[in-house]
Amino acid sequence: DLGDTLIYFNEQDRRQVFLRAHQALLESLQASGLQVGRKFGELFFERMEAYYRERDTEFIEYTTHYVLCNTLVDLGFGEQPDEVLRRALQAFHHVTQAHWIPEEDALPTLARLRDTGYRMGLVSNAADDLNTQDLVDKAGLRPFMEVIISSAAVGVRKPNPRIFRHALDAMEIFPENAVMVGDTLGADILGARNAGLYSIWISRRGDTPANRAHRDTIIPDAQIAALAELPGLLARLNLAREGE
Repeated sequence: DLGDTLIYFNEQDRRQVFLRAHQALLESLQASGLQVGRKFGELFFERMEAYYRERDTEFIEYTTHYVLCNTLVDLGFGEQPDEVLRRALQAFHHVTQAHWIPEEDALPTLARLRDTGYRMGLVSNAADDLNTQDLVDKAGLRPFMEVIISSAAVGVRKPNPRIFRHALDAMEIFPENAVMVGDTLGADILGARNAGLYSIWISRRGDTPANRAHRDTIIPDAQIAALAELPGLLARLNLAREGE
């Protein structure tokens, strides 16, 4: 997993950050010649808020590109060139990306795992694939990953097993030989179970309303408090497996 597993958001007041991001998007559209104003800004913000609330119930990914395009059409601006939409979304994500920071133990742990011989891929629930790819590069994660798959790119979200199968198929790995590490019980851990993977819950940023709601019903195969614990846990699992 990416967010709150390998990287984290360093601002408590996310709403204020996203308000600034929405303003940057609005200004980009205006610079492209679209006379969008307060009505557009309010509707787009409302639709994105609704998307954030609903995306974890349907497990189908409606991208920010989709929301932006439909909002403009519904307000009478028609279908806009992709370069206009992409430029506006880049302005939006330029604001939010500044607040995503790599976990202190992320790169050292990934390097240790790679040097031990583990193969790694990334599966992320995300509304914009280009933003995900940018975040991966900003954090320096790409050299460690054989595949990087976002829900925006494949159209389904964790815990739908299809997104895990995309990664497994790309790496030519059977589920029983794979481990999923993530912070969200309802997406990462349940998704791993649905796809037949061993699940490891990283709990340091896991005290969320959604996780608390699932704490007694979605049980991970193992739990760690920080990524730095992962190599040792995997070594113990391998020893136990060899002893069977």
